[in-house]
Amino acid sequence: MLCLDYSEMSLAYRPSHADATYDFKYGVRSVQGGGRSSARETIGRVAAGAVAKKILKLYSGTEILAYVSQVHNVVLPEDLVDNQTVTLEQIESNIVRCPNPEYAEKMIAAIDYVRVRGDSVGGVVTCIVRNVPRGLGTPVFDKLEAELAKACMSLPATKGFEFGSGFAGTFMTGSEHNDEFFMDEHDQIRTKTNRSGGIQGGISNGEIINMRIAFKPTSTIARKQHTVSRDKHETELIARGRHDPCVVPRAVPMVEAMVALVLVDQLMTQYAQCMLFPVNPALQEPLQSSTTESAQVPL
Repeated sequence: MLCLDYSEMSLAYRPSHADATYDFKYGVRSVQGGGRSSARETIGRVAAGAVAKKILKLYSGTEILAYVSQVHNVVLPEDLVDNQTVTLEQIESNIVRCPNPEYAEKMIAAIDYVRVRGDSVGGVVTCIVRNVPRGLGTPVFDKLEAELAKACMSLPATKGFEFGSGFAGTFMTGSEHNDEFFMDEHDQIRTKTNRSGGIQGGISNGEIINMRIAFKPTSTIARKQHTVSRDKHETELIARGRHDPCVVPRAVPMVEAMVALVLVDQLMTQYAQCMLFPVNPALQEPLQSSTTESAQVPL
């Protein structure tokens, strides 16, 4: 028996949802919850991502953290979060997964404002990756940022992807935007700034990887909307049941999982391509484990 909460939606297409396009393509769709177009399908991604994060931590000391940096018009200033030191505990200290308590409260208020009006809002998830091995990615079709963009944009409700300086970099000159190199106290080549977002030429340079993913407002809302029924008649729809007024806080573990899956693939590829038989060991850096000799087992 069809759940009452989805009875209206079984007859009419939700605006901006995948209901219509699934019918356009397959001629059939899952009415109860949206099926493959629902964020429920990401449970498998998050489970696999948890394993990938453990592998990355074990073999290269890599750490992936994502947090909410914008809800609707509440934007967390970049200088309020130190990507070198921000912790999982800070992110998980509130229901919106924002590491700054003051802005977390503002985001909660923004969500509550639209929730009681039967509406929804979107926002942005920022994801950082610390202690990334140099050399991940390839220079042409499988650029590391392209693989990350593809993975993150495969998540439900995504509408935009920015990397490093992103679109803001278009307002800068080359002399302002370039990340100048220097030698650090450990005799390592580093960059003074990180507008490249940790990737140059499609290959990781060892700096923090920094990306932002935009999520649209939830399509299913409790306000009357004009739409069309499956039998091609114009109608009106008010969605019933429980639906998130903002999906962005829930997207945080999804983003982390997809980034982890990409990076563990790249880690294995790097090991096979460049670490087994290095051409120039003086320049090609070996993978640095975060543990003892037990982690030196080949992937």
